[in-house]
Amino acid sequence: MLDPFWVLVAVVALALVFDFTNGWHDTANAIATVVGTRTLSPAMAILMAALLNIAGAFFSTEVAKAIGKDIVDPNHVTLIVLLSALLAVILWNIITVMLGLPTSSSHALIGSLIGAAVAYKGTAILQTHGILMILVALLISPVLGALVGAGLIKLIRALFSNIPRSKVKRTFKPLQIFSSAFMAFSHGAADAQKAMGIIAMALVAYGSHTELYVPDWVKIAAGLAMGLGTAMGGRKIIHTIGSRLSRLETPQGFAAETGAALLLATVAKIGVPVSTTHTITGAIMGVGAAERVRSVRWSVATKIVYAWILTLPVTALMGYVFYTIFKVLEG
Repeated sequence: MLDPFWVLVAVVALALVFDFTNGWHDTANAIATVVGTRTLSPAMAILMAALLNIAGAFFSTEVAKAIGKDIVDPNHVTLIVLLSALLAVILWNIITVMLGLPTSSSHALIGSLIGAAVAYKGTAILQTHGILMILVALLISPVLGALVGAGLIKLIRALFSNIPRSKVKRTFKPLQIFSSAFMAFSHGAADAQKAMGIIAMALVAYGSHTELYVPDWVKIAAGLAMGLGTAMGGRKIIHTIGSRLSRLETPQGFAAETGAALLLATVAKIGVPVSTTHTITGAIMGVGAAERVRSVRWSVATKIVYAWILTLPVTALMGYVFYTIFKVLEG
């Protein structure tokens, strides 16, 4: 049996690796449209996103609490359960980045945690009500993103209907930099908290904390890991979202990013762990379809949806398998 302290160290380290892969995987969420419209170069956009991801990590801890309490009871999991879940989600993030698929790290984390927990103590350990609420939020986030994005682009077109299209594009160029920055901040606010929630659970499982809360050092470490991962940039996914999904101009990019960022900042403050990937992809599809349905490349969108559908069951299976392998470490 391993010393629990070193297992805790491994869990914290893997949670930060997950945060790194999350930032690497989700760079596109914040900057794909600003790169796709050629408003910023990829290098400048990635640097901006990295810094604002770090800043966003300090916005709230409500999502961390939801991850830590609403999937499984933190008092009824072990460090090996968390270790197994993290290995599964990290592997999935690496695979999907290499394939250029913008899947949800939130779905992957939830699936992995469910699978590892079920392998440990069966379905009785699950917080069914909390899981259902989280899954509903994850499912409706792309729909809400599409509706808000479509509404914003319709409003923009109505307000600027008498202005030449070329002048509108120039007007929205600096505005899109703002919207991309807002999206990067909101991404950090929503997604850095997921690793924080896992580390907070690990501290409870280890016994150093009796209640789930997020210490300051965890916020700092998670924010830095997310920012560093974002700085590495998942360029294949940037290309998929920013160029292949729908052809965007600066007003469309502004509408998609602003709509998605508003939703993400709101739910991060409330404490609902939704998918930033689903939200921004839904917003881009909504904006594209509102302008012209045929402007959305539905074949690319279909592949993305298939990847979304597969994420939860595949990562749950991976979490289950990893725990089955590593449970011998619990003695």
